Amino acid sequence: MTHKKILKRAKSGKTNYHKRRVMLMSKREFITVKISNENTLVQIHKPEFIGDVVIASAHSRFLINKGWKGSRKNIPAAYLTGYLAGKKSIIRGTSNAILYSGTDKYTHRMAAALKGLIDAGLQIPADHKTFPSKQRINGAHLSIQNNIEDIKSIIDKVTINE
Repeated sequence: MTHKKILKRAKSGKTNYHKRRVMLMSKREFITVKISNENTLVQIHKPEFIGDVVIASAHSRFLINKGWKGSRKNIPAAYLTGYLAGKKSIIRGTSNAILYSGTDKYTHRMAAALKGLIDAGLQIPADHKTFPSKQRINGAHLSIQNNIEDIKSIIDKVTINE
């Protein structure tokens, strides 16, 4: 009887090693989108031999200081967090990347963050049919309204000054 060793992170469902290997073989920067109970985190990584290096990162808590009202994990907040991460990564020299979802499912909020990254100027292979509609990105379906264009202009001003 043979025994096949199962890695701890694969056994606990934290890492899909087949998907990660394929992603690392491409030798391109990759994007991770994590959505918690309260926030959205978007990071752009560069794979290195010693480990992944974070090139740019954006957290939805940044939106609070810029006049954001309401939830920081909804579709408009995910879009703006992706937009901020995209602007930061372009300043640091990244022009294209791929989305790495790992063991997470591809959701509307993840698609909104990806749309924000693309609108910021990154070249990312994606099917535009999967993106949320313009009304949902603008937050027309929410009870607390925010002006997305005003916050985008604030993000543009902040990233230029960095």
